[in-house]
Amino acid sequence: MSSQTLEQKISAGFEMGVPRPEIPAYITTNLNPKFELRPYQEEAFSRFIFYTEKYPGKILPTQLLFHMATGSGKTMMMAGCMLHLYELGYRNFIFFVNSNTIIEKTRDNFLNDASTKYLFAETISIAEQKINVKEVDSFEGVNEDDINIVFTTIHGLHSDLNNPKENSLTYEDFEDKKIVLISDEAHHINADTKNSKKLTKGELEDKLSWEKTVTKIFNASKDNYLLEFTATADLANAAIAEKYKDKLIFDYPLKQFKKDLYSKEVKILQAEIDPFQRALQAIILNQYRRKVFEKNGWHIKPVVLFKSKKIDESAAFFAEFVEGIKSLSKSDIDKVYAANTNNAITEAKSYFESNGVTIANLIQELKEDFSEDKCISVDSKSDSEEKQLIINSLEDENNEYRAVFAVDKLNEGWDVLNLFDIVRLYDSRDADTKTGKVGKTTMSEAQLIGRGARYCPFKLSEDQDKYKRKYDKDLTNPLRICEELYYHAAYNPRYISELNKALEDIGLKDTKTKQVELFLKPEFKETDFYKSGLVYVNEKVPNQREEVKELPKHLRDKVHKVKLATGYTSVSIAFQSSTDNLQRDQKTYKLSEIDYRIRLKALSKLKFYRFNNLKKHFPHLDSVEQFITDDSYANTISVELSGTKEQVESPTPDMFLEACIQAFDDTAKQIQSNAIDFVGSKSFKPKGLPYLFKDKVLNITVNEDGDAEYGRSQKEPSNADLLIDLGQEEWYAHNDNYGTSEEKYLVKFIKQAHTELSKEYEDVYLLRNERFFKLFAFDDGRAVEPDFVLYLKKEVEKKYLFYQIFIEPKGQHLIKNDEWKQEFLTQIEEEYELETVFENKEYKLVGMPFYNETLTRTDFEKKLQEYYGK
Repeated sequence: MSSQTLEQKISAGFEMGVPRPEIPAYITTNLNPKFELRPYQEEAFSRFIFYTEKYPGKILPTQLLFHMATGSGKTMMMAGCMLHLYELGYRNFIFFVNSNTIIEKTRDNFLNDASTKYLFAETISIAEQKINVKEVDSFEGVNEDDINIVFTTIHGLHSDLNNPKENSLTYEDFEDKKIVLISDEAHHINADTKNSKKLTKGELEDKLSWEKTVTKIFNASKDNYLLEFTATADLANAAIAEKYKDKLIFDYPLKQFKKDLYSKEVKILQAEIDPFQRALQAIILNQYRRKVFEKNGWHIKPVVLFKSKKIDESAAFFAEFVEGIKSLSKSDIDKVYAANTNNAITEAKSYFESNGVTIANLIQELKEDFSEDKCISVDSKSDSEEKQLIINSLEDENNEYRAVFAVDKLNEGWDVLNLFDIVRLYDSRDADTKTGKVGKTTMSEAQLIGRGARYCPFKLSEDQDKYKRKYDKDLTNPLRICEELYYHAAYNPRYISELNKALEDIGLKDTKTKQVELFLKPEFKETDFYKSGLVYVNEKVPNQREEVKELPKHLRDKVHKVKLATGYTSVSIAFQSSTDNLQRDQKTYKLSEIDYRIRLKALSKLKFYRFNNLKKHFPHLDSVEQFITDDSYANTISVELSGTKEQVESPTPDMFLEACIQAFDDTAKQIQSNAIDFVGSKSFKPKGLPYLFKDKVLNITVNEDGDAEYGRSQKEPSNADLLIDLGQEEWYAHNDNYGTSEEKYLVKFIKQAHTELSKEYEDVYLLRNERFFKLFAFDDGRAVEPDFVLYLKKEVEKKYLFYQIFIEPKGQHLIKNDEWKQEFLTQIEEEYELETVFENKEYKLVGMPFYNETLTRTDFEKKLQEYYGK
C-alpha cells in the first residue's frame, strides 16, 4: 500500500505531466474581485477541480481536508469550492463549526454584501443562471437554483438531528438529496479518531455523539461531500495521519505561509518591569507604528491585546490600565525608555524626537487613543453580539478601539489583521520538566501569536505586493516595524526558550535565522563608475489598451441563455413519483431588438458599466449609448429566453430587463477576467547607482528550501567547489554572496569569465540585486527582480559603451514555472527604449538566458561570448 498522501499523489501526477486544471471563470468572476486569489489558493482550487472531475482513485462519498494556515483565506476557499460544486449540480450546503462566535462571522461573510469581508461578487451567475446565496433552516422546499446554506455548530447539528423539532434539519433531509458538509476548524470533529486513553472526560462524551452524527449524515448518500478546513490538524498523531492519508488534498502550513511572506515577523520583547510598565511599553510601540503608517500615507490603526490567565485578573488589570493611562506622567515614560536600551522602543523614542513629538505630546496622544472608551474586554460568557462585531471589525475605519483585554475567548475564529502587540500579563510556565515538551498553555500562546501574525496589508508603490512582507532584506527600513508583531513578556529566559520551541513547532519561527550585512565595498564606492553609474529600469504603468477598439468578437456573438420563471406548480400524491414536466419553449432575441430604454436601465444597475470604468477598458469608446447600440460593442449580443410559449413569444419589459441584466453582467465578468490592468513600459529610465544600491541588513533563513548554500557566505560554502573570497575580487561590488547554490555557481562562472571580459572592457562589475530594483514584464506588468546585473564598459570611437546585463540564476525546479520571466528577459534587448541618453555615452540593455549549472550553462556562456572576443 502506498504511503503517499493524496496531496503527494496529485503533486506527482502534475510533475509527470498530468494537465493541471485552469481555474474556471465561474469561480474567478463570482468571487469578490477585491480579494485577489493568491498563488497557493489557485493551486488548492486546481487540485480540488482535478480531484472532483479527473482523479482516477476518487472515493465516494468524498471527504477532503484542506490543511491551511491561519490567515491563508480558508473561507474564500470554501466559497470557491461551493461555486465549483454548484456547477457540478450541488445546491444544499451545511456549514458547521465548534462555536457560535465563528458562525456569526461566517454568516456575515457569506450573506451580507455590505460587509467589508463579503466573499462573493456583486452578482453571481453560472451557466447563464443568476444565483442567490440563501440561509435556510432545512432543505425542504428550497429553491433549486440557489446556493442554500444551513449555518450551525457541531453540537447544534447533533442536537437538531437527534431531537427533531419544527423547521430544523432531520435525517430525512439527507435521504434523497446530495449534500455538501463544510467543517471549519475541523480538528474538532476528530474526537473519535484520537487515542481514547488520551481523551478528556468531555471528549469521551463527545466521542459517542457528534462525530458519529457527522459520519452518519455524510454516509447517507454516495454523492455527498465532506470538506474539512483547519490550520491545526494534528497530522503528527499516527491515527489522524492515517485517517487523512487519502483525504489530505492540500497542505499549506504556517511555516510555508510565513516563508511565502504572508505573515508578520514575530519578535519577543522581554522586560524586567511590572505589568503596567509592560503594557505602556506596548502602547508606545503601537503608537510609533501608527505614526510610521501615517507618515507614509496609510491610515491604519494598530491594536494591542492584553492577555491574562484568569477572568478576574483580566478585569482587575483593565481597571488598573484605565487609571494608569488617566494619570500617565513623564516618569512613567522615562521608566520604559530606561528599561529598553537597544530595541524597537529605542527606535520609537528616536523617531518621536526627530519628528517633533515631545513626551508631553506623546502622553496626551496615549491618553486620548487608549482611553477607557477605546478599550474593550471580551471575557464574559454573556458578552453581547455587539462586542463580537466590534472585535471582528477592528480594521474598519469607524472602529476606534485600540486595546482588547482577554483570557481565552480569542483563541479561535478571531480574524483581525491590525493586531501588532500582545502583552502577556502573567509569568508562569507549564513545560513538562521530565520530557522537556512544550506545555499546553505555552502552545496555546504560540497559536494565539499565529492568529495575530497575519500580515496587515499596505504598499507604497504600484510594484509592491500589498499582502506580503517587503523588508526582510532591508531590516533598517523604518517601515519594517509595520511588518512585525511584538510579544511582550516578563524577563524569563526559560519560558521564552519554551515559547520559541512552540513557535518553531507551529512553523512561525525558523530554527536557523541570522542577520547579515550586505554592503558595497568602500573601494567600489570610490570609483567613478559607481559615483556616476546608472541603472536603466522600466515602470509598471496602466494598460492604456490603445489597441482595443471593440468588444472581442466571441463576446459580441455570444447567446446568453435566460430561464424565465414560469409560475408553474405541480401537485402529486404522497409517495408517488411525479412525472409532470413543464414543456419549455425557447426563442432568441438580439439585444438590438430590445427597447433601448430597457437596455440602458439594465446597464445602469451594474457598477461595471459606469462610463469612467468602461473607458478604462475601451479607450476609444465615446459614450454609454455607443456601447449599447454599436455593432462593435454590445449591439449584436443575443439572449435565448426559455419559458412558456406565451412568455418567449411576447416577453414583458421586466422579462427583457432581467435578460439584459444577465447578459450584460456575464459580459462584464468575461471582460474583467481577461483584463490586463498594468503593463511594463518599454521605455527605460536612468537611476543613479548610489540612489538604488545601498548597504543592507538581511534577515536570512539558513538552508531554506533544502538548498545547502542559501544563507551561507561564499567564503564558507557547504560545497567547497564554490569557495571564493569575494572580498578580494575587485569585479564583485559587494562584500559577500549569501545566495543559493545556483547563484554561487553563477558568481564562480563570472570569476572564470572575468579574464576574457577584462581584455575587452576597462570596467567589469557584477552587482547583486537584493531587492534594490525591479523590472516589469511588457505583457502584463508582473515584477521581475534579476538576481544580478553585470556591467561592462569600454571606449568605442571616442565615446563610452556600457552594457547593462540582467542575469537570473534559476534552480531546476523553478525553470519551467518561471518561463515567463525568461521570455521577458529575452524581449528586453529587442524592445527596450532609453528615455534619456547622454552625450558621449551609449547604454545597451541585455537580458540573459537563465543560468543553471547543469541545464543552461552552455546557452548562457554562448550568449555572454557575444560581448567579448570580438
